[in-house]
Amino acid sequence: MADNTKIRIAVIGGGAAGMLAASEAAYWGADVTLYEKNPRLGKKLAITGKGRCNVTNDCTPDEFLKSVPTNPRFLYSAINGFPPEETKNLFAYLGVPVKTERGNRVFPVSDNAHDIVDALIRRMRDAGVHIRHEAVTKLLTAEESDTPKPGTEDGISRITGVETTTGKYPFDRVIVATGGMSYPGTGSTGDGYRFARDCGISVTDLHPSLVPIVCREPVCREMMGLSLRNTALKITLGEGGKPVYEDFGEMLFTHFGVSGPMILSASAHLDKKRIGEYVLHLDLKPALDEKTLDARILSDFSAANNKNFSNVIGGLVPQKMIAPITRLSGIAPETKCNAVTKEQRRALLETLKDFRIHTRGFRPIDEAIVTSGGVSTKALSPKTMEAKSVRGLYFAGEVIDVDAYTGGFNLQIAFSTAIAAAHAAAE
Repeated sequence: MADNTKIRIAVIGGGAAGMLAASEAAYWGADVTLYEKNPRLGKKLAITGKGRCNVTNDCTPDEFLKSVPTNPRFLYSAINGFPPEETKNLFAYLGVPVKTERGNRVFPVSDNAHDIVDALIRRMRDAGVHIRHEAVTKLLTAEESDTPKPGTEDGISRITGVETTTGKYPFDRVIVATGGMSYPGTGSTGDGYRFARDCGISVTDLHPSLVPIVCREPVCREMMGLSLRNTALKITLGEGGKPVYEDFGEMLFTHFGVSGPMILSASAHLDKKRIGEYVLHLDLKPALDEKTLDARILSDFSAANNKNFSNVIGGLVPQKMIAPITRLSGIAPETKCNAVTKEQRRALLETLKDFRIHTRGFRPIDEAIVTSGGVSTKALSPKTMEAKSVRGLYFAGEVIDVDAYTGGFNLQIAFSTAIAAAHAAAE
């Protein structure tokens, strides 16, 4: 039974932000009910990081904000109030020790995302959160005053409850943590944006972020399934443009273009309106400068003088790249190594050091890791996550117009905004 002497809070969404917000508000003394339309909690959280769950990035708040391209200043209070170090401490306290890997990425020692989900569920149950598996269809509000609230032009309203598939329920506060539009199969179908718009709160344009890139060249399909490691990536706007993004690491060729960690990170840097104008430059041999690589090629050719070029190039590139590299360098496959000219060798060297792919677009938003865009940060208080025009209405996590690069940053945003919202709502 609900305790009517306590502040009654509804949390909508049983993901990372929702579960942490619910347990935190309950520990602060509120009577909390969490609504999740899926039969399971933490469905998206359980598949993040390829099932390992990159919970945060082990860095300072100032370093963290440098990895947030969208509205970083809005997050200043939230990230400083609950920084990555606190996330690590929280899960260690909940019995899930964590470890830090390359790029300061933090994972559970078990490499099992379900351990993170289970820890958050336990924390909610220990705090006395009521969990209801049903969909919220509408937020209930009432006009509070004709006097504008600071930062708004119109009269404000207040939250009075929620309407679900089973009825209407009174609440003093509501925290919306419904996620974005990515991975709709996990329940992220944009409900939070609808709730915001219905309350007159601005929602910015939605775009995919941390998403695979569609490319023009059929060579990507030809190399489908090939994963490259230790590859240098540079992206330019147009053939002769200045670099807009550079990285080093792993990527994957697919039937539509390219994916993998480097590509997903790169997507957050690219102008959505000009996504068809970029050129990806791959350095397949970043550890070797041109002079050293040329000497390596000469050495390989000398050791296989009478062999076909296509048979020898396999010592330099993976099997699936032999045909594309041969074709792009303009050397006939059956050419004997001792017959390769200096000009042809130069063309091969340039192909290896600058393998070019042209972009066509992004994959659909439902394939993105996160949604770029969302509830406008101008409509929210950065310290409390409360809507300026609706008293008692808070937002947390991906539903807000803030997103970051890969590496645990987006989950940390979910945790930090959840804590800020929970504390404000429960006070």
